[in-house]
Amino acid sequence: MFANFDFDVIRRSLSYLLIDGMGFTLLLTGLATLLAGILGTILAVIRLSPVPVLPRLIIGYVEFVRSLPLVLLIFWFYFLVPYIGQWLTGAERPIAVGAFSSALITFTLVEAVYFSEIMRAGIQSISRGQLAAARAVGLGYMQSMRYVVLPQAFRNMVPLLLTQTIVLFQDTSLVYVVSITDFLGAAGKVAQRDGRLVEMYLFAAVVYFIMCFAASMLVRHLQRRNEFAR
Repeated sequence: MFANFDFDVIRRSLSYLLIDGMGFTLLLTGLATLLAGILGTILAVIRLSPVPVLPRLIIGYVEFVRSLPLVLLIFWFYFLVPYIGQWLTGAERPIAVGAFSSALITFTLVEAVYFSEIMRAGIQSISRGQLAAARAVGLGYMQSMRYVVLPQAFRNMVPLLLTQTIVLFQDTSLVYVVSITDFLGAAGKVAQRDGRLVEMYLFAAVVYFIMCFAASMLVRHLQRRNEFAR
């Protein structure tokens, strides 16, 4: 089976695959995770707020994003964001946003939905007595969330947040639809150039497996530590 397997094509392209390809994938994953985590926390807090209108708007946004394929949203934002920029700035032509910015905006807005659901579950797992006690000592709703509820919710939700980050890491491979060279895209370019599809895609699968498996082991370790701490 591996008689004609060319390991040298992997060695020759290793720096390109790991530095350019994987470097971009990790950059996009890290930035999207950070921004989506912040936005998701805000969405979760607003959704649980006593204000009657805002939670309904957040629910509508969550359901809208969850009902559409991610690849469609990537296409949508890639073509839509330049026109939004034109509308906001009053420019005569669509603003050149760029594929990377469009992809980052898409992953941030989409992943914020899933992070918000995780954070909402984490907040609701905290006893209501904690919030009531914070309010009793004079803290407002946002102060109670910031200083009392959220720190505990974050600690409980770290394994789930990391799991969603692993999913995001895998989903970044979809940026090929807007011609961005991520790790999988770099492997595909080398495969097409050298005619070594089996070698490159097998190597890409091995790399994804190793990284995701290692991250999954970290998640399990954190879950066991949280259970022990309780």
